[in-house]
Amino acid sequence: MTAPSPPSIAAGGNPASQAKTLPLLLLVVAVFFLFGGITNVSDLLVAKLKGLFSLNYAQAMLVQFAFFTSYALFSIPAGLLMNRVGYFKGIMTGFGIMIVACLLFVPAARSGAYAPFLAALFVMGGGITLLQVAVNPLIISLGKPETAHSRLTFAQSFNSLGVFLIVTFGARLILGQVADVDPATLAGAALDTYRTTESAVIAEAYVGLAIVLALVAVVFWCWRRSLDQASYTTLRLEGAFALLDKPRLRFGCLCIFVYVGAEVGVASMMVNYLGLPRTMALVPIAAGILLSYYWAGAMIGRFFGGFLLRRFKPGKVLMTFASGAIGLIAVSALTHGSLAGWALVLVGFTNSIMFPTIFSLATEGLKEDAPKASGLLCTAIVGGAIVPVLVGLTADAFGLTAGLIVPVVCYVIIARFGLFAEANRSVRAEVTH
Repeated sequence: MTAPSPPSIAAGGNPASQAKTLPLLLLVVAVFFLFGGITNVSDLLVAKLKGLFSLNYAQAMLVQFAFFTSYALFSIPAGLLMNRVGYFKGIMTGFGIMIVACLLFVPAARSGAYAPFLAALFVMGGGITLLQVAVNPLIISLGKPETAHSRLTFAQSFNSLGVFLIVTFGARLILGQVADVDPATLAGAALDTYRTTESAVIAEAYVGLAIVLALVAVVFWCWRRSLDQASYTTLRLEGAFALLDKPRLRFGCLCIFVYVGAEVGVASMMVNYLGLPRTMALVPIAAGILLSYYWAGAMIGRFFGGFLLRRFKPGKVLMTFASGAIGLIAVSALTHGSLAGWALVLVGFTNSIMFPTIFSLATEGLKEDAPKASGLLCTAIVGGAIVPVLVGLTADAFGLTAGLIVPVVCYVIIARFGLFAEANRSVRAEVTH
């Protein structure tokens, strides 16, 4: 998932005015790398915690609900905090919250209960939201305005790389050590001991992430003078909801909601789906590694999609990629074996261009209202909390394969938006001429 585009840094007195910005630019890119990995490790937790606590699919999807609800609740407060305390204190607060969230996995693992894990994920989501509100405009400011888009794209590619590498490593650590015990056969102290032991690997993974985050925070500390010189421009949302009267923006918000939900929903079910006898019957660690290929496909698709978007109309490209996702899911649901498994993995490639393309089409022509529209679109990321739960409920009622119906509906909506946006653009062009 591409990070949201929050408020901007004012041109005067920003870090770009400093003689040397390359080290700070590389540092921000490293943060994007961590964002991607930390966000999508939760996909592995869905499968791990489902087995550990004998959850149904809907209950397991509460992992994503806890994490992505933070986007809706904390995006605007994060912007207000950044405006009040400045970039340095805001960024350090974000790092602090994320480090605390990582460490909360230690008592969660020792508790032998599910709820503490959800609480830790909720706190983690809040910290990531705060940091994203900071570093997106920061990287835009680190250079000439005309090259801002290329810098953000460059950083986003490292976001995808972070997802691929950290999910690959996380699969080996979190899913690689599974005891040959069915928790349904245990009770009392034996069950508590089993859960505590199996949860320890999750705690170890997040403690490792806490150490890395602390090291990066220390480096940011060394650049505190540059960050304090940044001037933060608050995103004003007065009248923003009135913009929903515009059909294009309203449709775009719905598409961001269903896109993030579909992307996260497919990723969340991937490990269990690839373990089905009708697909690839993979053990969790092998399925987790294939999950990293799902995100690698998104990374590769961004480069390929960028090429297509320069040569073809964006609405048609969006419709084509959404149709591709529908086709791949249909192939996966209607076939067996490796074909069924790899077809679902390749959905990651079709996801690649959807977020930025929906975002740009939804805000097209809004001019001075674009920042307000951006805030509404970013709030729609909460679809990552809602749609996966719907996937889980469908899977519980009709089977895991039937759960694929939910993302199919999401991609149908996105394909329809591509056609809608392109048709409206054609009408405007005819009126202009």
